[in-house]
Amino acid sequence: MSLGFMSTGCGQLCRKMSDVFFRYRFRQRQNGAMEVRISEQERQVLGDLMEQLRELLLSTSPEGQLDPSLRRLYPAAYVEETRYEQEYQRSTRDQLLERRLSHLDIVEATLNDVELDSDSVTAWITTLNDLRLVLGTRLDVSEDDESRVLDPEDPQERHRAIYHYLSHLLGEFVEAAGNE
Repeated sequence: MSLGFMSTGCGQLCRKMSDVFFRYRFRQRQNGAMEVRISEQERQVLGDLMEQLRELLLSTSPEGQLDPSLRRLYPAAYVEETRYEQEYQRSTRDQLLERRLSHLDIVEATLNDVELDSDSVTAWITTLNDLRLVLGTRLDVSEDDESRVLDPEDPQERHRAIYHYLSHLLGEFVEAAGNE
């Protein structure tokens, strides 16, 4: 019995599929640098997402209402005490915003690099997580959604696919960073 999909005669297509499914995008080098092996298309998608995140972050003010998708980036400290919560947000939001924008600057500057230093690795991990949190909040993702099969008829599926891609990419990056 011959299984056509197991055939080693598939040539270039098999090599491409192997790269997509089995190669790691990030690898910790012996010199401490992180090797980045993501495709040009992935870099373009990440660049577009970072641009959107920057716009969203800059649309916030220390005292104004947050875009609901940012609530996980600026968590509440005083859920039942409105006055204390407002003061807390006023005193911390600018610092958090400045740090997030700084990380975005680093990732944008190193987006096409094939090697990252430790400061850049931290910025990448933080920014990927921020992107994932914002998108997950917009999609109202829960742990129950993780095993759900994607529905091609649902208009949100493209966003869910990006969310899952970011989750996988972040997990791969964190795993590689932990293999020092």
